[in-house]
Amino acid sequence: MPNLLRRTVLCATVAATIVAAPLVSVTTAVANPAGTGLVISEAYLKGGSANQPFTNKFVELENPTDAPVSLSGWTLQYRSATGTASFATGALSGTVPAKGSFLVQMGSNGKVGAALPTPDAVTGLNPSGTTGTLVLSDQASALALPAGAVATGTPGVVDLLGYGTSNTFETAVATAGSGNTVPDALARTGAADSDSNAADFRVTTSITPENAAGQTGGGTTDPGPTDPGTPAGPAEAVTISQLQGTGTASPYVGKRVVTDGVVTAVYATGGLNGYTVQTAGTGGAVDLATHTASDAVFVFSAATAGSVTIGDAVRLTGTVAEYDGLTELEVASTADVEKLPAAGVVQPVPATLTLPRTDAQRESLESMLVAPQGDYTVADNYTTNQYGEIALAAGTERLIQPTEVARPGSAEYAAVVADNAARKIVLDDGASTNFLPRDDQSQAAREIPVSWLTQGPVTVGAAATFSKPVVLDHRNDAWKFQPTTPITGATPAADLPASFSDVRTAAPEDVGGDLRLAGFNVLNYFPTTGDQLTGCKYYVDRAGNPLTVNSGCNARGAANADDLERQQVKIVKAINALGADVVSLEEIENSAAFGQDRDAAVATLVAALNRATGQDTWAYAKSPAKLAANEDVIRLALIYKKDRVAPTGESTILTDSDVFQRQPVADAFRPVGGTAADDFLVIANHFKSKGSGIGENADQGDGQGASNADRVRQAQALATFSTSMQQQYGTDRVFLIGDFNAYSEEDPMVVLRDAGYTDLAPAEDSSEYSYVFSGLSGSLDHVLASPAALAAVTGVDIWNINSTESVGLEYSRHNVNVSDLYRDDVYRASDHDPILVGFDLAADETPTPGDGETPTPGGGGTPAPGTGTGTTPAPGTGVGQAPAAPSASSLTGANRGGVTAPASARAGETITVGVGSALAGQRVSVWLYSDPVLLGTAVVAADGTVRVTIPPSTTTGQHRLAVTAADGSLIGWTDIRIDPATGELAFTGAELTGGLVAALLLLTAGTGLVVARRRRAARTD
Repeated sequence: MPNLLRRTVLCATVAATIVAAPLVSVTTAVANPAGTGLVISEAYLKGGSANQPFTNKFVELENPTDAPVSLSGWTLQYRSATGTASFATGALSGTVPAKGSFLVQMGSNGKVGAALPTPDAVTGLNPSGTTGTLVLSDQASALALPAGAVATGTPGVVDLLGYGTSNTFETAVATAGSGNTVPDALARTGAADSDSNAADFRVTTSITPENAAGQTGGGTTDPGPTDPGTPAGPAEAVTISQLQGTGTASPYVGKRVVTDGVVTAVYATGGLNGYTVQTAGTGGAVDLATHTASDAVFVFSAATAGSVTIGDAVRLTGTVAEYDGLTELEVASTADVEKLPAAGVVQPVPATLTLPRTDAQRESLESMLVAPQGDYTVADNYTTNQYGEIALAAGTERLIQPTEVARPGSAEYAAVVADNAARKIVLDDGASTNFLPRDDQSQAAREIPVSWLTQGPVTVGAAATFSKPVVLDHRNDAWKFQPTTPITGATPAADLPASFSDVRTAAPEDVGGDLRLAGFNVLNYFPTTGDQLTGCKYYVDRAGNPLTVNSGCNARGAANADDLERQQVKIVKAINALGADVVSLEEIENSAAFGQDRDAAVATLVAALNRATGQDTWAYAKSPAKLAANEDVIRLALIYKKDRVAPTGESTILTDSDVFQRQPVADAFRPVGGTAADDFLVIANHFKSKGSGIGENADQGDGQGASNADRVRQAQALATFSTSMQQQYGTDRVFLIGDFNAYSEEDPMVVLRDAGYTDLAPAEDSSEYSYVFSGLSGSLDHVLASPAALAAVTGVDIWNINSTESVGLEYSRHNVNVSDLYRDDVYRASDHDPILVGFDLAADETPTPGDGETPTPGGGGTPAPGTGTGTTPAPGTGVGQAPAAPSASSLTGANRGGVTAPASARAGETITVGVGSALAGQRVSVWLYSDPVLLGTAVVAADGTVRVTIPPSTTTGQHRLAVTAADGSLIGWTDIRIDPATGELAFTGAELTGGLVAALLLLTAGTGLVVARRRRAARTD
C-alpha cells in the first residue's frame, strides 16, 4: 500500500482533500502523486558482488501514462552521499512505452551473477550499493543541486532517489539494504511519487529487472513482477523467535530459513498478500519484562496465501526480509509450504495485555495474535474513507495537540508528545485497498463498500470495544491492529473485531444566558460555483461527476448547484440548531472577487437560513463603505437574528494593517428593547494558516507550524484594533471570535491572553476541542472575552459535529464510494466545530425563589448566614441554588487572601476585583457585607480579575467585599467604601426586576435560588 497521503496544511481552504487527481502534463517535477510522468521504479545497486543474482547494476524506469515518452536528450545522473559538486551523467535515448518499463544498465562491482535482460540503455555510472543519490533528468547537462531536500519543480529533476545516508533527497532518505553481499534492491511501492523517498521505496529481495520489451531476468517475457525467487543454498532451521530476534530487525535478513508455526491470520485478498504464523502454544498472559522476541512472523507470499487457512500447522521455507520495519518471511511457492499434522499441535492464543507503550515492547509482539485489554478511544478517522484505518488512543482520552495544553519547547510539551506516541495504535482493515484511487488507476476499489464507516459512524472521542483478537502489525511507519481476515463495508458488524460507542449529540449543550454568540467556519462556502467560471478543474465522484473545485480558478467550493445544495443544507441545519443570536462566519466567499456585490454570498446563506426557519429570522451585518485593499477570495461575516439583536451601527473592517489576508470585521449589537448599557462588541477573525512560509515564517519545528510570526503580528494588531473598536462603539464588553489557526498555548493566543482576554473554551472545559489534525485534537477556533464580557458569560460549548466526523461524510465525498456516506444532516458540515457562548448583559440580576413560592423568614427573624435551616444553601445542594455566603465572623483578622478592589466605588458602578492569576479559569462568587449580598459569580480572567456591579441601592459607607471559591471556601476579603450614586450609571434601580430588598430577603431566608435575568425578547429556541 502506498504511504498515506496526509494533510500538510491546516487552513480549511485545502480541507477538501484529494478525491481523484486529474491528469496533467508535467515532466519537470519532483512530486508526481497523480502518476502523470516517468519515475524510477527500481534501483539494483550491488551487481557483481558476492551472492548477487546479476552482474550489473540497473535502474528501471516506469511510465504510468497512456502515451510513450521519448528520452532523447535525457540523462540518468549520480552523486555520492556526501557530494556537493555536479552529478555524474549517463546519457539516455530511446522511448519508454506507455504503461511500460525501461531498463538502464550501469556498472558492476565484480563478475558474480547473471546477465541482465537486454538493456534499453547502457551508462558508465557505478553507484554505491548502500548510499547515494540518483536523478532522472530531462536535460543533458550535469545538475548541481544543493544538499538537503529537493524542492518540487526543481528544473531538470523529473525524479530523484536519495538512499542510505545521502545528503540529497525528496523529503526523507530511503532506507538502503545491508552490505553489498546481501542481495536486495530498492523498489517503488507503486507508480505514484509522493515526494518522500522513505515512503516511496522499500528494500526488497525480489529483484526484477524488466526492459521495454517486457523481458525479465533470463530473457523471458513476463507481464509483471513475480513472487520472490528462491536463492540457492541450504535453509537454516530456526524458531520464529530466533528469526525475529530481540532487535528492530531480524538477524537473518537475506538468509534462507525453515521454520514451523500455526496460521493465525490470512490475507489472501485485499493486497497484503500473505498470512501470519505463530509458534504453537504461545500467547496468553505475556510478561513484557521477559518476553523480548516475538513468536510470530508475517509471511509475504501471494503464491501461497490462498492455500492456507487459520489453524493450519505449517513448515515454511523462505527468505527473511525487513519491509518498513516489519519482519517478513518471503515464501516463493506452494512447494515451500508443508502442511503438518494437526494432532498434538497446541493452537496459539491471543496475548492478553494492555497496549505496550514503547516500540521495543511492541517489537517483541510483532505479528502476534493479541486480545487488547483496557480502554481505547477513537483519535482519528481522516483516512478511514480512503484506506479503511482508524487511529486509536489507549485510554479514555483522545490524543492531544501538544501546543493545545503546553507551551512550545516546554517539558510539558515533550511529555504530551511522548504520551501521544505511547498511546497511539491504528486499527486497520487487513487490506491495502485505496478506496479513492487516482484517475489513472483502476476504479474497481470504488465499488467495494468502504471499511468501518459503512457499518456505522466512527466518531473521534468514541470508545472502541474489542470483541475478537487482532494481529499487532507494523506498516506505513505505524503500529497497527489488523483483523485476522480482511474486512470491508460488506462485512457484518457482528464479524468485526471492534465496535464503537455513539458519542454524537443532536444539539449543543445548554450554555444559558439571555443571548448566545457562535463562531462557525463554513468550509469554503462559495455560491459562485465552478461551473460559472472558466478553467476550473475538479475532484470527481465515482461516475466522473464534478464535486468540488480543485484548481484552475478562484472558486474554492462546490462544482455546481447540486453540490452547493448538498453543502448548504448541512451548514443551514447546523447554524439553525445552534440557537445562537449572533454568528461569526469564517471561510465564506468574498463575492467582490467575482464582480458581484461583496455581500452576495452571505446574503445567499441568510436567505437559505430563513427558508429553513419559514420566516424572516436572520439578517447580516452589511459591509462597510471602507474596505481593505487586496482582499482574499474568502472573508469574514456576521449574521444575527433580527428579533433578538440589531447592529448599533455600520460594521468596521481593519484596513490599516498589511499582515492580514482575511481582515477582521467588528460590529456592536444591542438586544431588542435594550439600551446602550447592554451593547456588546463582536470582532470576527481568521488568522493565517499553518501551511507555508519562508524566512521567519518557515516552520520552526516547535509545533506551531509555518507563519507563526505573522500570526503573532496579527494577534498584536487585533488587540490594538479591539481597543480602538471599544472606543468607537462605546463598550468594553467585547468578544474576539473565529478561526485563529493557533492552538490554545501557542504564541498568538498568549499575546491575546497577555492583552487581558480570556479564552473561554479552555476556561470552561479543557477537554473540548474544535479541530483534529493528524490524529491530534486541539482548538484552532476560539472565543476570547474581555473582562467585562467574561463577567457576563454563563456557559460555553464546542459542538463536536464536524472535526470528530469522517471527511467521508462531507458533500465533497458524495458518491465517491458505492457506500455513499453523505447525509443531509449537521454532521461534517465543515472541518471545524462551531463554538457557542451564552451570556447575560444585565448586571442587575434579581434572585427569585427556586420553587416559585414566596419565602418566609424562619424563626421570626433573619437567621445568621451559615447557621442551618433557612440559611443560604451550600454549593451543590440543588439545581438553581445559590452559592453559600461566608459568615461575617470569618471576615476578620488578616485573612485577606490577596483580594483587591477599589478603595471606594459608587452605588451602581461596575468594578474590577482582583483575586490573583493563580485562580484564572476558576469560578468564584463575590459578596458584599455588612449583609451578605451576592454581587455575582464568574470565571476568573487570565489576569486574575472578575467584574461585578455594586447594586444601586447599596447603603453608603464602609463595607467588606469577600470572595469565595466554588466549594464555598473563603478565598479572601478587602474593605471598600460605597459612595452615593451620582451621574449616569450602567444600570438604574428602575431596571431591576423585583428589587434589592427582595433579593436580600431571599438571601437571608436561605431559600434555593434561581436567577431571573432580564429578557429583552422571549427565546423561542
